[in-house]
Amino acid sequence: MARIVVLGGSFGGLTAAFEVKRLLGKKADVSVVSDDDRFVFLPSLPWLIMGWRKPEDITLKVSEILKPKGIEFVHDAAQQIDADSSKVITAKGKELPYDHLVISTGPHLAFDEIPGLGPDKGYTACTFTLDHAVKTGATWKGILENPGPIVLGSSQMVSCFGPSYELAFEMDAELRRRKMRHKVPIVYLTSEPYLGHMGVGGLGKSKRFMEDEFAERDIKPIVSQAIEEVTPGEIKLKDGTKLPFKLAMIAPPFKGVPAVAPLGNPRGFIPVDKNYRHTKHKNIFAIGVAIAIAPPEVTPVPTGVPKTGFMTVKMAKTAAATIASDVTGKTAPIADELGVICLMDMGNTAAFMKAYPVLPPRQSSYTKKAIWAKWMKLGFERYFLWKMKKGLSNLP
Repeated sequence: MARIVVLGGSFGGLTAAFEVKRLLGKKADVSVVSDDDRFVFLPSLPWLIMGWRKPEDITLKVSEILKPKGIEFVHDAAQQIDADSSKVITAKGKELPYDHLVISTGPHLAFDEIPGLGPDKGYTACTFTLDHAVKTGATWKGILENPGPIVLGSSQMVSCFGPSYELAFEMDAELRRRKMRHKVPIVYLTSEPYLGHMGVGGLGKSKRFMEDEFAERDIKPIVSQAIEEVTPGEIKLKDGTKLPFKLAMIAPPFKGVPAVAPLGNPRGFIPVDKNYRHTKHKNIFAIGVAIAIAPPEVTPVPTGVPKTGFMTVKMAKTAAATIASDVTGKTAPIADELGVICLMDMGNTAAFMKAYPVLPPRQSSYTKKAIWAKWMKLGFERYFLWKMKKGLSNLP
């Protein structure tokens, strides 16, 4: 029986575990390792911040959804990967040998790279974890009670820009609904060279789209900027500019998680081939934010390439099919070019964004605002949570 260990219990980790078990059945002993027993539907965290969702609306208990599929849940954190001996060493000292390893650990949020950044030891809010989002939601409620300036956006070395854009649109829409938008200046600060770049050189007309939407909503953009430090109520940029705030929601630099970083590049992201197999260790696979993807262009302020939930699920299915081929002695599947579909909430509407492949030059690229995109986003939330709860990873 092949021993498959999966690190991470989010989009990629659960999909990979379900798919490997589905494809191999009793030929595979599958374990998922995570220090968090919650699956969180991360795309809905901006809605939680806005007060439109509660934690229980967007979470599932990982151990409960794995058990019916015969997948073991190890409630522990990976501390070290011994690639030569093919084993994972956990924070509690447990050794987990593997024949194949799937790394889907997400990012390490490197708040420490910018003094004063972050919700735990700094002065800024964050939307990338459930606990941080709950804390940010409380700060947002404070703005509604006692208005003041908001700064939203992304610092240098970020590779996920969507939630910051969503919150800018959502906060603008909610403030207008409450007839208090004029009391809250909104600045959008980003390391992107232009609005709508998204770390991928834009998607269709996304540059013009974002510029027009921000102009109509009186959201002030500050692009191609790096943050020097954050002090209470003020962000200082590398060029000396100072931005006051009562709420600052700034995406931090991304790095690889420490446990797996030694397998990766200087930032800890893991090099893989088209089937998401490690370029050196052939029984190790990496998917999602954990992998290294070179940016399409050098930008004045460093930005990373996003790996969305849509992309991560695609990666997980390819990696699982390749592992199944290894175990059964069959030829590995030919991986398709990676594309991306994004449904960006805009408060009272939404935008549908698509690119194939992810990086230019592309076969197709598209950005369009439409109310049906809002309906799609609402429907997808319910669909994906249902799909994960039932372990139906074979569905689209």
